Order: sequence, then C-alpha cells, then structure tokens
Amino acid sequence: MNGEKYQSEEWNNKYRNADFHYLMNELCEMYPNKIAFSTSFNIEDQVITHFIVMEHYPVGIFTLDTGRMFQETYNVWSETEKKYGINIISYFPDATEVEVMVRHQGINAFYESIENRRNCCYVRKVKPLMRALKNRKIWITGLRAEHSEHRKNMNLFEWDDKYQLIKFNPLIHWTKEEVIDCIRKNKIPYNTLFDKGYLSIGCAPCTRAVKEGEPYRSGRWWWENTDEGKKECGLHLK
Repeated sequence: MNGEKYQSEEWNNKYRNADFHYLMNELCEMYPNKIAFSTSFNIEDQVITHFIVMEHYPVGIFTLDTGRMFQETYNVWSETEKKYGINIISYFPDATEVEVMVRHQGINAFYESIENRRNCCYVRKVKPLMRALKNRKIWITGLRAEHSEHRKNMNLFEWDDKYQLIKFNPLIHWTKEEVIDCIRKNKIPYNTLFDKGYLSIGCAPCTRAVKEGEPYRSGRWWWENTDEGKKECGLHLK
C-alpha cells in the first residue's frame, strides 16, 4: 500500500497539466475494472458521469442512498439513467443499524449535537461507502477546491488511508462557472434545486439554500457552530 501512496504523490507531479480524458485512459489501462465513481448527483458529479459514459470508460458508477434524500435528487437520478442508458448502483445503509440508531437517539437526533450528526453520517454514508469501494484501486470524486477551506488544499490525486486506495479528483481545479458551462453545452441533466440556491446537496434535513455571499457549503449542517471549511460528513476527511 505504501507504494500506491507514493504513487499518488508522483502522479500529482507527472500529470499536473493532463486533461481528464488522458488521465482516464491511463488509469483504466493500469487498473482495469478496479475504478469506481461515487455520484451524489451534484453538478460536478453530473459532468463526470457524462464524460465516463460518453467515452465508454470501464468505471463502476454508484451512489449512496441514505434514505433521506430530496425528491429532486431521485428525479435527476432517474433522468440520468434514462438519458445515458445506464444503471447507477445504489448502496443503502444497513437497515438494522438505522433502526437501532433511531430507536436510541430519535429520528432527528442529528440536530442535537455534532456527535449525533456525525454518527448519522457514519451509519448512512460512510459504512455503505466502505462496501462500495471494496476491492477498488481508484475512487473518482467530484470534489473541487472552491467547495471549502478543507478541500482547497486537496490534490488531483490523494492517497486515502481510510479506504486504502487512491482518490482521483478530476475537477479539483475547475471553477463553478466551468462546471455550469459544461452542463449547458452538453445538455447534461442536473438537480433543479441548484437553481434555487442549493449549491451543495446532501440529505434533505441537512441541506438548505445558500444565501448570496455565503460560503459554498454553508447550506450543509447550517445549525452547527463550527468552522464552515471543516463541515464534512466523513467521506472525505483525512
């Protein structure tokens, strides 16, 4: 594993100016059938899905259905499958674990403390992700540096010690305007909540629209009195 960890550092230097398609061809050749892409159907993920499908890259596309998503998210999920003729694999949390959590903490316990919220994210998102990434070597994400201070210092390639694989962030240096332009030019389906100010869309109870001038991810867990740049569900914490 140490070899792959150092490899990610090497790739950041070697492929600094390479485009997405060149990198995908390289990765698919090196790791056939070992690459997975996680989509939450946010605008960045829709762009990546478009590229993967149109170029026929052998990449597994999956999503984490927490059970508390917006109807608009399910709508764009369905629309994306129909447009591209694909099946996006869904991973759900363990039903028994959710039942125990709700029975002991309550259905909306995540509003009561950061600990409760992080536990909810762990049960509903992190643990299913562990199953989704099993036996994978490359994990493609839609992370961008503009999202938060935490993500600002992320690289194109990163070794993820938690999941023991290399994380590939192809849009890390894209701007929001570039993402929107790509969606418009290619007529890519996107979540209509984005037009209503929902810039980063997660679970319905934990997401609100972002007001003008607010940080990109300020609509996530807005009730928590913590640094905006450090608000994460746990999927991308080092």
